[in-house]
Amino acid sequence: MILTDTERAMRDGAEGPAVAAAMDLLVRYGEALDAEGLCEVRNVAGTTTQPSPAKARLVAEGGWDKAFSVINLDSDEDLEIPPMAVPTCQLQQGFGPDSVGTVPYPADFVALQSDAEVFYGRRGVSILATCTPYQVGNLPVRGEHCAWMESSAVVYANSVLGARTNCEGTASTGAASLTGRVPCWGNHHDRHRRGTHLVRVDTPVATFQDWGLLGYFVGDVVQEARPVVTGAHALPDLTDLKHFGAAAASSGGVEMYHVPGVTPEAPTVEAAFGGQPVPEAVVFGEAERRATYARLNDQGSSTDVDFVLLGCPHASLDQIRDAARALEGRRLHDGTELWIMAPRALAVVAERSGYTAVIEAAGAKVLTDSCPAMSRTAPPGTRVFATDSAKQAHYLPAILGIEAWFGTTAECVDAAVTGRWRGELR
Repeated sequence: MILTDTERAMRDGAEGPAVAAAMDLLVRYGEALDAEGLCEVRNVAGTTTQPSPAKARLVAEGGWDKAFSVINLDSDEDLEIPPMAVPTCQLQQGFGPDSVGTVPYPADFVALQSDAEVFYGRRGVSILATCTPYQVGNLPVRGEHCAWMESSAVVYANSVLGARTNCEGTASTGAASLTGRVPCWGNHHDRHRRGTHLVRVDTPVATFQDWGLLGYFVGDVVQEARPVVTGAHALPDLTDLKHFGAAAASSGGVEMYHVPGVTPEAPTVEAAFGGQPVPEAVVFGEAERRATYARLNDQGSSTDVDFVLLGCPHASLDQIRDAARALEGRRLHDGTELWIMAPRALAVVAERSGYTAVIEAAGAKVLTDSCPAMSRTAPPGTRVFATDSAKQAHYLPAILGIEAWFGTTAECVDAAVTGRWRGELR
């Protein structure tokens, strides 16, 4: 690892023991990755406030300084944590106070998280509490080096915004927040941002569901590589791109994709591949579309739906509005719950816009900060759930041991109202 004079000084304690511990971690991390040096970053998105039994024990032993030292800096030293050196935000976390009475989530975790927010907020962490920080003000510019966690946020930052980040972890983002540095490897380099696979869409892709199916197919095909998507797709909006990336990062490990003429680093197919030869296309046709739909729905057998989940990644304001319109004048089936997960900031806008009143009148809830997968929590007795999120359909059956149905937002709302799954691919 080649360090600058400033970085060596941080490592040697010029800015205090916590920063020195952070630099030590980053050097060890970079050497393990065979990185030549560190990138300067000015945008960190990580996790500091999310409660857990281990974090509760550390806080009881030595307060939040102790918890950050052990979990975010991989250090057993007794460190006092200074303010963050660069802009840092908190991603999704545990359920907050608005969930009490709705979500069966430990009350001591709610209190622990609220206490953490005060501690870290005073040290410069913006408590955005969402897996979609780009929806609520954290918008890095094209070419900006960042240190972000969360697979769906990382793929959006790289692909849609043109920022540069690998999928970092709790420790590396904690160290980056105190130093403004992260190992310079992977997506930080031009050579690792070029397309590797061409995917040609031969069947119409226009709806939110279509983009989720396409993303799930693409991730399975390319795994951790970088797809370039062309063909018979409509112009996607930002919500479609959010949904596509999250699905591709779930079935595979996609951290960057290109849609020529849409995403910023791919004005053309040739540009997406960086001037390298364009490979033979993998085709997404009607047969592939139906096979992908069948795969996402192969964990459902009972059509009796206990729980419906919308908003993964966290819902946009348009998604909340669409759900409200679908629920207006209707009432949830007795024994079926509907949760819409959203960023706190957008939940406030939804309430002021009148959407939340319509949703709650139907018996559904808009919830913030977390999701069932992150907090491993669903309504008591849930056996079968329905979702419009390919990501949640992929993860939640394994996490909670429940059956899943994947469909459109309208089909999910219908399931919440009738208690039955009647979705089908059209």
